[in-house]
Amino acid sequence: MPRDFAYRLYERRLAADLRHAALPRHVAVILDGNRRYAKKAGLDSVVEGHRRGAEKIHELLDWCDDLGIGFVTIWLLSTDNLAREEHEIRSLSQIISDTVRRMASEAPSRRGGMAITAVGDLDAVPIDLARTLKEAQEATKDGQGLHVQVAVGYGGRQEITDALRSYLQERKDAGDDFSQVIASLDENAISSHLYTTGVPDPDLIIRTSGEIRLSGFMLWQSTHSEFYFCDPYWPQFRKTDFLRALREFSSRSRRFGR
Repeated sequence: MPRDFAYRLYERRLAADLRHAALPRHVAVILDGNRRYAKKAGLDSVVEGHRRGAEKIHELLDWCDDLGIGFVTIWLLSTDNLAREEHEIRSLSQIISDTVRRMASEAPSRRGGMAITAVGDLDAVPIDLARTLKEAQEATKDGQGLHVQVAVGYGGRQEITDALRSYLQERKDAGDDFSQVIASLDENAISSHLYTTGVPDPDLIIRTSGEIRLSGFMLWQSTHSEFYFCDPYWPQFRKTDFLRALREFSSRSRRFGR
């Protein structure tokens, strides 16, 4: 179709513009709009919207792999989402499990092998989903290529709370008194206990569906991130949308608070 041909030409032009551009090392994505997409598209249920959104994840990983982006974080299930109706959580958990298993099965075929890690409170998510995430993490632990963080049961406030609890427990186990704990508490102490320890902070955070907020996503890690908000619902997100985000990122002057 003429429109598809025009998009392909535009996509090639965007890709050419990025050939010598500074690309983000770590891209984090808030995959928003599956439910609204399902309703607008007249699908049978919001679950079908989640399924279509899950298919888009594999495309995103292909794009990042092709461009040499080393780290990707995808927010699939928030702590707030866990309050939805039980049947939707059950279906969404199954979709996420299927998606993660497919990612793990394809990991060896990716350049350098893909590594998958789970970030979030796995004790708060359904047992089968937590098991799948742990199995995928173990199966791909030696991957040296694209590193994908799957954020499930994730909330930024909860992450910082858990980091502080972990730090305090560590100091208690070491036998420190309260004055020593206070004296040793700094940014590095908290950072080293976050879910994402060992992974660089995101350079670029993308949110789909037209919402202009982070909703608590990576509160600690996003201090110096660039943000990009776009209108398409996640299942409608195209490679051209992704390349636009990268072009916008490459045009910005990052000062890191200086």
